[in-house]
Amino acid sequence: METTQENRWLGKTGLVLMIISSLAIGLYAFGFQARMVGAPEFHMKFDASPLAAAMHVIGGGTVLLVGGFQFVGALRRSYPQLHRWFGRIYLSFVFIGGIGGLVLATTADGGLVAKVGFGMLAVLWLFSGWQALAAIRRGDVQTHKAWMARNYAMAFGAVTLRIYLGMFTALQIPFEEGYPVVAWLSWVPNLILVEWWMALSSQTRAARKSITATPIDTVSSAV
Repeated sequence: METTQENRWLGKTGLVLMIISSLAIGLYAFGFQARMVGAPEFHMKFDASPLAAAMHVIGGGTVLLVGGFQFVGALRRSYPQLHRWFGRIYLSFVFIGGIGGLVLATTADGGLVAKVGFGMLAVLWLFSGWQALAAIRRGDVQTHKAWMARNYAMAFGAVTLRIYLGMFTALQIPFEEGYPVVAWLSWVPNLILVEWWMALSSQTRAARKSITATPIDTVSSAV
């Protein structure tokens, strides 16, 4: 019982931290697009592909602002229509941001390793978004949830990317050496963590069903 309560508390704490950090980076994205924040060299880089940059920044920023709330169970249950509309907005901007990101990946700093890393992220982001949409359209809610979790794990790469860049800067690792690593490190561990979490959740649900079914099975056997 105590372990279950601790897990729930940790889960809620993690969700709150995820939403807060996502909101912060989502707002930063809009500030960047308005040229209120951001290093001049990054603005110059994005100016070379203004349409793709705007699609990626605004698309990704919107996804971060909306996405975290989709995982709040109380909101889903109390306001299902809001959840559906947020979902439509979310996936629409995933496709917008993903296409923009795929274009930008071809000119990413950090050489071929970074280009492939960010390109793979964009492709998988688009693919998982499409899978989530296809699943909910055919009424497969569980599969939809799984693909949305994977999709948001990759979107959250915008947050973890900045965490790793800050760590590398603190460790005095040159940008040209650290950026190719961050191009993969920002999202691959996120996906691994989500897959582990979903597998653990599935095992927990199966165990609960087994415990619930045991008394019935015992009675049935006795009869």
